[in-house]
Amino acid sequence: MKRRVVVTGMGAVTPLACDLETTWNRIIAGESGIDLIKIFDASGFATRIAGEVKNFPFKKWHDHDPLLKEAFRGTFFALEAAEEALRQAKLSDGKFDAERFGIYFAAGDSGTDSEGFAKNLIASSTVDGKVDGELYIRNAQKYLTGGLELESQSFMTVSHLARVFNLRGPVSNCITACAASLQALGEGFELIKRGDADLMLAGGSNSMIYPLGISGFSLLTALSKRNDDPKKASRPFDKNRDGFVMAEGGGVMVLEELEHAQKRGAKIHGEILSQSCTADAYRLTDMDPEVKGAADAVTQALRKSGLQPREIDYISAHGTSTSVNDASETRVIKKVFGDAAQKTPMSSIKSQLGHMITASGVVAAQSCLLAMRDSVLPPTINLTEPDPECDLDYVPNHARKANVNVAIANSFGFGGQNVCLVMRKYKD
Repeated sequence: MKRRVVVTGMGAVTPLACDLETTWNRIIAGESGIDLIKIFDASGFATRIAGEVKNFPFKKWHDHDPLLKEAFRGTFFALEAAEEALRQAKLSDGKFDAERFGIYFAAGDSGTDSEGFAKNLIASSTVDGKVDGELYIRNAQKYLTGGLELESQSFMTVSHLARVFNLRGPVSNCITACAASLQALGEGFELIKRGDADLMLAGGSNSMIYPLGISGFSLLTALSKRNDDPKKASRPFDKNRDGFVMAEGGGVMVLEELEHAQKRGAKIHGEILSQSCTADAYRLTDMDPEVKGAADAVTQALRKSGLQPREIDYISAHGTSTSVNDASETRVIKKVFGDAAQKTPMSSIKSQLGHMITASGVVAAQSCLLAMRDSVLPPTINLTEPDPECDLDYVPNHARKANVNVAIANSFGFGGQNVCLVMRKYKD
């Protein structure tokens, strides 16, 4: 049984807009969604910038469903993006076989009950600054909220998606750091391909713009400190980059078996050809210096697709704006593509959006399909002085007209998680 898998719906919530089309138009225009943090008072932090979602319709979802009362930001971003994707796929009326419609999602960290946690720590601390464990447990019922503690678990986002949209097929949540939503797309693709579902809602959501989220990455020295010029802080492949910019948001794609889509007259936005996942088995924050794991992921994805490197028209790079990642990804492409590396354009939309962590991969995949549709390559903005180690074509600063028939998206996550997805324009 050879089942082809196509994309029939897409939706996104990003620092540039609460819908995909506006996000894409602003990406092509070279705009940045990075600004000073407003969600909480970050004045005491070394990093005070992030890619926040603006003007989000929280009230709409609160009014829609009282069970969402204590949900965190990432869940709402997932629901909004899913609603847009289902509407675009002409499935928002619920007229589908719910038992053949599944979810493969990457619901990452989206918050915690910071206020209750802090109050409990203070109330349970001894005079010498230590926390009395027994007292902390006794105080928990006073200062912590059961609903908030439950909603902080990543499986709740997937549970809400299934319940709100009545999806009763196979449901899974994937947490492989920054590679998660691209892996979710790949795993959703595999479920349809082998016949376990006809439709899959796949993607990811994330919001780590809260005190513990920002402080954790700050302690790892991974974040940019370009607080005086936020919109130029995310600068993949640039010599003067100083770290990535945290961002939040969500992205969702409706994946569908080709004949199923054709029978209902669905518009097809593109086809997924293959995916591959590997691990570095090396370190938490750094890629394997020989880039073997990442190169294997790209090589295997190309092999499964039946394509040669010279047939790839565009690469959506992971491109985080960190010194290690950008140079390593450049080595990956050189290693796998050989002579074709210099001729294959690649760019990083993280230069405009920041790093949406578990939601980043799906939005990168969407940008590949939109590049095919509009025959335009999104730029890598803020690339003013290329790093000598980064010497490929990164579509610097301005969008470029180009015929895109086949594209790949890369995601390389913390812990050495590597994912590559191959997509092409749909053809009979």
